[in-house]
Amino acid sequence: MTNLRIWPSAFLLHHSQSVGHSMTTAMAFAAAQTILFTRHSLLLHKNSFKGFSLSAPSFLSSCFSSSSSALSSDQIHRQKWRSPVVSVLELGGVKVAKEEIVRDDPTNNVPDTIFSKLGMQLHRRDQHPLGILKNAIYDYFDTNYPDKFDKFDDLCPIVSVTANFDDVLVPPDHVSRSYNDTYYVDSQTVLRCHTSAHQAELLRKGHNNFLVTGDVYRRDSIDATHYPVFHQMEGVRVFNPSDWEGSGIDATAYAAADLKKCLEGLARHLFGGVEMRWVDTYFPFTDPSFELEIYFQEKWMEVLGCGVMEQEILKRSGRTENVAWAFGLGLERLAMVLFDIPDIRLFWSSDKRFTSQFSKGQLGVKFKAFSKYPPCYKDMSFWLSDAFTENNLCEVVRGIAGDLVEEVRLIDNFTNKKGMTSHCYRIAYRSMERSLTDEEINDLQWKVREQVQEKLNVILR
Repeated sequence: MTNLRIWPSAFLLHHSQSVGHSMTTAMAFAAAQTILFTRHSLLLHKNSFKGFSLSAPSFLSSCFSSSSSALSSDQIHRQKWRSPVVSVLELGGVKVAKEEIVRDDPTNNVPDTIFSKLGMQLHRRDQHPLGILKNAIYDYFDTNYPDKFDKFDDLCPIVSVTANFDDVLVPPDHVSRSYNDTYYVDSQTVLRCHTSAHQAELLRKGHNNFLVTGDVYRRDSIDATHYPVFHQMEGVRVFNPSDWEGSGIDATAYAAADLKKCLEGLARHLFGGVEMRWVDTYFPFTDPSFELEIYFQEKWMEVLGCGVMEQEILKRSGRTENVAWAFGLGLERLAMVLFDIPDIRLFWSSDKRFTSQFSKGQLGVKFKAFSKYPPCYKDMSFWLSDAFTENNLCEVVRGIAGDLVEEVRLIDNFTNKKGMTSHCYRIAYRSMERSLTDEEINDLQWKVREQVQEKLNVILR
């Protein structure tokens, strides 16, 4: 299996290995009013928002509907907590200001760097590798299932906790719900972690076969295959009793067989005549559940996760007589392989030396490296505190260095006789477009040290 860990939709939610620590709801409520960056606070509590009764602002309620219209000026001015507008985006037909997403609030952990990615929609650019891949998948479904699948690629990424987690049966204590893993606008509103967040709503609206593509957001580590914003595609197909009756097999077996046939065809469409294998696995939202792997470039690579949808999801959507299948895949995961793109940061580059290499409809054009600028390594050692998690460290480093940071890696750790634990991290700085000066790197590292000490309460060594 490939070592790329970019989520293919909700189907890898349960694989998240981020460190989390539980606490009581009362503790969560108290901690949330003090500081987000604390291990024993709301930041890492797996189910802490049960202790809150905050409601989403009116513009967020609008975002929860895929058919939402833009806010009226009266609605905007009624939001008392909002500062004067600095910038405004339109997301899924809803106008959203920065101050509505990035706020000084104990239940909000969305930084400026993440807000800057909202609305960029790389997957909707026909000459971008992600847009080329999305359209190639569309071509497969249009050819093999003409006029069958509805396509959505502009749904608002601001969703409710219910849509993001509860509607797809993510357990209440799952680590993915923590503030350490997910970007919260407030206690009941998040930047979607997966395109599965729209699944239940579309089912309730009567869509039987659909593809949802979009940008998704996760607090994560820093290296060549991880980025806090990436892109996914979700596919769903619903069957009626008349579809499987007379087939000689039950509804679940019928849906599973159709699912495998469909996705094997998709894999051949994208990768050619590759060897494939199905791996049984577990997801909380499908049963049975599978992962499709292909043998590509002399190794087995996971392509996507999928399965027969849990009946509870269909039941909640008013589909008591139906069965359905669903799959999810990460566009970056596949595009990095198909286009030979070595660093996930490149997808966000506006450098013409990158963008000019790709053309509409040209799947699999191999990327030609244009940058050989050397990395600069800086080490930082500190004694841990309760405020420390690796995701929080990476968030601080990204907030200062942005895409100039290539990797943050733990290179040493030990615990002394007093029980204090020390970590040493190596930070690699490298621009994909130019050489960095010593002065510039030293300035970045100094700011990182200051912010890590201040926000994570560590003791620098």
